[in-house]
Amino acid sequence: MRRMLIRSIHVLVMTAVVFAFTACPKRPNRPTPDQTMSGLGPGDNVPFDVVGSGSTTDGLFYDSSTGLEPRSASDLFGQQVRGVLQPVYFEFDRSTVGPAERGKVQAAASHLRDNPSDRLLIEGHCDWRGTTEYNLGLGDRRAGAVKDYLTSLGIDGSRLEILSKGDLEAIVGGSEQEMAHDRRAELVILKN
Repeated sequence: MRRMLIRSIHVLVMTAVVFAFTACPKRPNRPTPDQTMSGLGPGDNVPFDVVGSGSTTDGLFYDSSTGLEPRSASDLFGQQVRGVLQPVYFEFDRSTVGPAERGKVQAAASHLRDNPSDRLLIEGHCDWRGTTEYNLGLGDRRAGAVKDYLTSLGIDGSRLEILSKGDLEAIVGGSEQEMAHDRRAELVILKN
């Protein structure tokens, strides 16, 4: 009787272990480029939202609600100037602007004060680890943290746009150094 009880417990434990490993969700495969928006035209039903979760491919934004032709980011935001302001880097799975990065945000605030017609697009990026949905949310929080810091420095929030790119531009399987570079908020100057 004792032997049957031990075997029954063993079978139950092994069944639970097998079930646990087969029931664990796996990271979904990323779509190939031909399975994404690049094949869609202006008449296709594609949501449009510039802030946070915009639909973009090759720099084109589609607005199905108005039936307009695809528009480039420069049509929506004006001329983009990259590389003038340094990106703000974040720790793994964090969206707080660290003390070492605050000077970069202060430099951006100074630039905006000195150039009152300029606006700023803050792009939130993540490394490749995590699901696409989680990383889009984390990228949004990172961009929002930089925006909040800029508004605390006196910059009008209407001059600031945020866009989460999540892990869409991350190096998959990258080294620690490459992943650290992917965890950032890009500061893009927008000129009218």
